[in-house]
Amino acid sequence: METTERELLTELRRFRRSLRFRPTDTSDPTKSPSIGQHLADKVAGVMGSWKFITVQTVVFAAWVSVNIIAAKRSWDPFPFILLNLALSIQAGYAASIIMMSQNRQQDIDRRAAENDYRVNVKAELEIELLHEKIDELREREVLRLTEAVKCLTELLLQAKQSGRANFIGPIQEEVSAR
Repeated sequence: METTERELLTELRRFRRSLRFRPTDTSDPTKSPSIGQHLADKVAGVMGSWKFITVQTVVFAAWVSVNIIAAKRSWDPFPFILLNLALSIQAGYAASIIMMSQNRQQDIDRRAAENDYRVNVKAELEIELLHEKIDELREREVLRLTEAVKCLTELLLQAKQSGRANFIGPIQEEVSAR
């Protein structure tokens, strides 16, 4: 493993240890969300729900129905200008609040992606290190096996020369064929 890879692996291990006790769901890991951020998250959560859409639809239907049925005494006649004004104000504030919540969530997601990238790089380096160790073990094993074959070949040749073995011929032919 190269020096830069070892340094990166050491840095990633140090970084992982420093993240163990920090929360990951806040925009700044050292401080909790402010009241405004917390409120923006809650409002965005409510406004993005089916319950809110259902309640708002019922309110709109009631508003329109009451103003059409009681046309002479209605507070908001047919073009429903007051309703349009209320919806415009709601949309203006809702858009800003939802954008604040999305920006905060984007920061959280970006930080999580950076952390995932670092973890993936570390895992890749550790896998590479394991491959190197396995290759080194394999080389040692091949060397040991080669030495054992040489030793056995020498023993067989010595046994043949001393005339103690009749089975050397087929084994020697097989060894020389390799």
